[in-house]
Amino acid sequence: MFWKRLLSGAVLLVLAVGTFYVGGIPLLVLLGLASAIAFRELTKALKCATDDKKWNGLECLGILGVIIYYVLLGWMTDATTLLLAIVGMLMSLMFVYVVAFPKYRCEQIAAAFMSFFYAPVLLSFVYLTRDAQNGFYLVWMILISSWGSDTCAYVIGMLFGKKKVFPVLSPKKSLEGCIGGVLGCAGLGWLYGRFFLETYAGYENAAWAVAVICAGGAVMSMIGDLAASAIKRNQEIKDYGKLIPGHGGVMDRFDSMVATAPMVYLLALLTLV
Repeated sequence: MFWKRLLSGAVLLVLAVGTFYVGGIPLLVLLGLASAIAFRELTKALKCATDDKKWNGLECLGILGVIIYYVLLGWMTDATTLLLAIVGMLMSLMFVYVVAFPKYRCEQIAAAFMSFFYAPVLLSFVYLTRDAQNGFYLVWMILISSWGSDTCAYVIGMLFGKKKVFPVLSPKKSLEGCIGGVLGCAGLGWLYGRFFLETYAGYENAAWAVAVICAGGAVMSMIGDLAASAIKRNQEIKDYGKLIPGHGGVMDRFDSMVATAPMVYLLALLTLV
């Protein structure tokens, strides 16, 4: 299991680094595919899907919405267009709810919209960050904040962790590990800002700003991880899927990035762009 998890994790890292580096259509396609899979995983977990193999109308509409959203994202990235796409998805779900009544319950409509917003929309901020001014340098802060904080929190937690901060939701997480994850991520961010953004991207005195961005991203990374775990505990499931050997589904592996990407985008927009 360890080697299977390590190998699949290495493949994911290569895919992430490669598409982050290239950007453009390859990144958009990968995010769109991951979003569609994550949408399906969430609809199953939230009981919007009535069967593991068959698709209902809400799921088909949601997948169509994901495709349209990412096509629009590649075509135009202004906030108004994306907001209209999100509102359009909600209105489409309401239309199906009314026309097909009483086939679907309001809980299924809410689950379908949450699944659309939670994974596809929030994950799209990876592309928005990469597409922003100096996005080639900014997008790496998402990886630092999500996967870097996980690593720092794990190491500090293993070495010094004593006080359990979420004993019911995540028994293995310690207060020391959480603090270590945030501070470690801030340190990695400072180094990245000092030796990359200031040296190659032309920013002045960016190290501390990047440290704050990565620290904020690390906090959201933990919240994203815990929120995804809370859903699994509420729904009494172990994993969201089985696509990634040793990790589970897309939501099991990218739950922290889903929450980190919007935070990094927002803070970068306020301080660096």
